[in-house]
Amino acid sequence: MNLFQWMWKMLSEYWLQFLSGMLNTVVMAVVGTVVGLLIGLLIAIVRTVPVRPVDGGAKKVFFRIVNFILTAYIEIIRGTPMMVQALIIHYSLFIKIGMPNMLSALIIISVNTGAYMAEIVRGGIISVGKGQTEGAASIGMTHMQTMNLVVLPQALRNVMPSVCNEFVVNIKDSSVLSVISITELMFISKQAGGTYAKFVPAYVICAIVYFILTFTVSRLLRFVEKKMDGSDNYVICGSQSDPDAEIHVKKEDMPNE
Repeated sequence: MNLFQWMWKMLSEYWLQFLSGMLNTVVMAVVGTVVGLLIGLLIAIVRTVPVRPVDGGAKKVFFRIVNFILTAYIEIIRGTPMMVQALIIHYSLFIKIGMPNMLSALIIISVNTGAYMAEIVRGGIISVGKGQTEGAASIGMTHMQTMNLVVLPQALRNVMPSVCNEFVVNIKDSSVLSVISITELMFISKQAGGTYAKFVPAYVICAIVYFILTFTVSRLLRFVEKKMDGSDNYVICGSQSDPDAEIHVKKEDMPNE
């Protein structure tokens, strides 16, 4: 049989398993991205807490220790492959306490994504004009109030493309979690290929499914981003001289900051 015949044979016999593997892949990507974003938000907020010269020595030491721990976490996670992290964490800890493989995988991918999200969100926070944080502080806002009400709404919009890209990356990178026996697409492909000792047809099926997933998700996320940009035309109502005036403005005509 040729390649396409083997692919059809494997799909006809293993389509339920491939479907289950695809769903597990999507679940891991969604959970990993959402939880990772929450981890990144928390870390970014903590790392941007201002430490003023007038603050006490205990506060300065505390934040130095916290920043050192968070920086170490980010650098270690970003500096090592997720496959290695999965093998070390799963077999040295999770398997000993009897944690289900899927829960173990969700924690691993979330912790891994959190390190990348922390830097993405921190970059988004830095991109917000310093004058806005100073203005919020001048009217008595605390750091958390400034973050929640002024900075984060703008920062999240700025980093949304990077967050969406991280989601697409998680769809593909979840394949490495087959090393801890997670029944995702790669694991099912190995099983289907091993049954007939024909791995190429199985991996071609796997590649096609991954492409369909990433292509579909990318287009959906671009649509969402476009909706978040709002309308291309604006209507400015009222002026000092004529409260009933309306000025129609196109987005491309607006001056860049």
